[in-house]
Amino acid sequence: MVFCILNLNSICRAQKETRLKAIVYTHYGSPDVLHLKEVAKPIPRENEVLIQVHAASVNAYDWRMLRAKPFLVRLYRGAFFRPAFPILGADIAGRVEAVGKNVKDFKPGDEVYGDNSLTGAGGFAEYVAVPEKVFAHKPANLTFEQAAAVPMAAMTALQGLRDNGKIQPAQKVLINGASGGVGTFAVQIAKALGAHVTAVCSTRNIEQSRLLGADIVIDYTKEDFTQGGERYDVILAANGFHPIASYKQSLTSAGKYVMVGGAGAQLFQALLFGPVLSKSGGKTRGALTSVPNQKDLVYIKEFIETGKITPVIERRYPLHEVADAIRYIEQGHARGKVVITINE
Repeated sequence: MVFCILNLNSICRAQKETRLKAIVYTHYGSPDVLHLKEVAKPIPRENEVLIQVHAASVNAYDWRMLRAKPFLVRLYRGAFFRPAFPILGADIAGRVEAVGKNVKDFKPGDEVYGDNSLTGAGGFAEYVAVPEKVFAHKPANLTFEQAAAVPMAAMTALQGLRDNGKIQPAQKVLINGASGGVGTFAVQIAKALGAHVTAVCSTRNIEQSRLLGADIVIDYTKEDFTQGGERYDVILAANGFHPIASYKQSLTSAGKYVMVGGAGAQLFQALLFGPVLSKSGGKTRGALTSVPNQKDLVYIKEFIETGKITPVIERRYPLHEVADAIRYIEQGHARGKVVITINE
């Protein structure tokens, strides 16, 4: 009888402490500080959904949070000395397993996708609990891997062009860094919104940019678009390696420059000097921080399901190779997105 009681207690403890595999980091550093560990399976709060993660994708966000670069990352939610959240991976696609009592938009079994960066990421794990407000139903014509490649990059491109760039049909739009994660979406979204698109990329990515719909492609290894004399209504810099002042001569009189990626020095210039430089000549320059939200995910979902945009995936890695995937992204030469396959 005593044996049975002890056995039942051990079963109860096991049920309360369901474990899952995740890539964890407890201090800032290189990808070497990432480790595959077993952690407690999350329990969704009243406004959250529990997702079995099928795939996640890697963004510059991940290595910046990992290395705490720029330094302002350390001010995020009291994370000065150590990470606020131990699991990276903002872009998530998977299937709902359970829902909190106040969840209205989802039910167990639903296939979903979204960007969980505002509430701690957590996608490099077998399960994650996320607020329903930053997730949407997955596009029906995408696999989980394809869907995981979409949220952060596509919303960054959309908000940069539509909200900051105020893009209008027939305007001339230039995408600098057209071959990366954000850039591949930006080319397609600009075309879907009716713009005439010039893509800037390296020689090996010229054909890809054309296939995505670019009207003109500039090979930056052979030509500097800031010296070409052409003027653009909107310039979106997914790779902002030019000094911010050099964009001035490439904008129309009321042109808008939006920086959504690039080196730390260019980001600093856009944040610090963009508002000052924007006061001259009616031109607007500055940096964008995208805001994850369900409304834009649904908007993008409609573009995807009607064939106007599609994710470009260059590489796939299993969960235990997340460190290698981040090392590759850090090199800055990825063509499209890098995806982590977790539960196939």
